[in-house]
Amino acid sequence: MSAATPSPSSAVAEHIEAIAPLEAAGARADRFLADAIGSLSRSRVKALIEGGHATRDGAPLTDPSESVRAGARYVLAIPPPVPATPQAQAIPLTILYEDADLIVVDKPAGLVVHPAPGNPDGTLVNALLAHAGDDLPGIGGEKRPGIVHRLDKDTSGVMVAAKTERAHRALSEAFAARDLDRAYLALVWGLPQETRGEVSAPIGRHPVDRKRMAVATRGGKPATTRYAVQRAWGAAVALVECRLLTGRTHQIRVHMAHLGHPLVGDPVYLRRTPAAARLLPAPLREALLAFPRQALHAATLGFRHPVTGEALSFASPLPADLAELIALLDGNRQ
Repeated sequence: MSAATPSPSSAVAEHIEAIAPLEAAGARADRFLADAIGSLSRSRVKALIEGGHATRDGAPLTDPSESVRAGARYVLAIPPPVPATPQAQAIPLTILYEDADLIVVDKPAGLVVHPAPGNPDGTLVNALLAHAGDDLPGIGGEKRPGIVHRLDKDTSGVMVAAKTERAHRALSEAFAARDLDRAYLALVWGLPQETRGEVSAPIGRHPVDRKRMAVATRGGKPATTRYAVQRAWGAAVALVECRLLTGRTHQIRVHMAHLGHPLVGDPVYLRRTPAAARLLPAPLREALLAFPRQALHAATLGFRHPVTGEALSFASPLPADLAELIALLDGNRQ
């Protein structure tokens, strides 16, 4: 094994190479690399592989459980260290409400909520740190200060963050107990047979693709989503309001796909062109199939103020990209 060790100030990744000996054949790739490197845990190596930081004989290695091939050349790129705590960055925010205890924002699609592998900065947390100054650091933890809930990167809409420990604790408890009012709008393929219903199906990691969630046949965590069709364009597309009785990762996206009505534009759970797409004229069909993100928007959020007890309610209008897509659908009716 050979390694190129950069200087502490280097901003490039450290590349570590290992040639698999005969006795390593058949072992898991992440375990082999962790043993070969010696200074990284298997879970850390696994995360790096899943993040696209490994190759085998020059080809991408993305499956940590892949069997090692004797004589193959494995290279792991270890990203440079990042600051232990997020840094303040001046990123524009659309603020719906703010006081000494909390801040409510309208998060745009494309903005990651907190730093994570692959998104070390440029997140909502970085923006909040710049906006709140000395109020926010450490609230609820150093890595995700102020964050009490999250939206996926490409989901838009209303979010609340805490500015004090008291508010963080009370809001976290409210979200855990579902003691709040929260509604999402989703544009889905097809028209659900029942215009109002409930999906109750446990959610866990996909058994093969670990970056996806799935309805679990065994294990998984209980998950329930209530939905109601708000509008429909024939049997091709529907605008659905969804309310969560639980809060699992990708819950609405997984449950609607499980129901047979995946979200328009969903890059993870829309696995093939839906049959409902054939019900639309070609230009409109192509516009919907080309939509670059899951068509999901956190439209409303209501909760009691964690300090005063006042009932607060906030709404976010559909963002421009979703509104334009709906306008195209409406235009097709004429």
